[in-house]
Amino acid sequence: MTQFDDRERAFEAKFAHDEEMQFRITARRNRLLGEWAARLMGLTEVEAEAYAKDVVRADFENAGDEDVVRKLLGDLTQAGVDVDEAKIREAMGHKSVEARRQIIEQIN
Repeated sequence: MTQFDDRERAFEAKFAHDEEMQFRITARRNRLLGEWAARLMGLTEVEAEAYAKDVVRADFENAGDEDVVRKLLGDLTQAGVDVDEAKIREAMGHKSVEARRQIIEQIN
């Protein structure tokens, strides 16, 4: 019975680790998206840092990426930036890859 318990604990530990990694990658991706959007809006460095944090916080409103896309689309449109949802989702994909690379490099 202990072998089964050990396997179960190992599986639970791996699941927890994987979930934590995904959370960190998503938060990093959102920060990178905020920095990208801030550049498009022409924000100062201080404003960009604050805006990136706002984008990370926006992700906690609802499950999934829709709240982040909605925030970015609204803010960019209001700032007069010519952008659509497809362009934001494309940037989101690129920033996901970059965030994963940064997190992995940070761990190693």
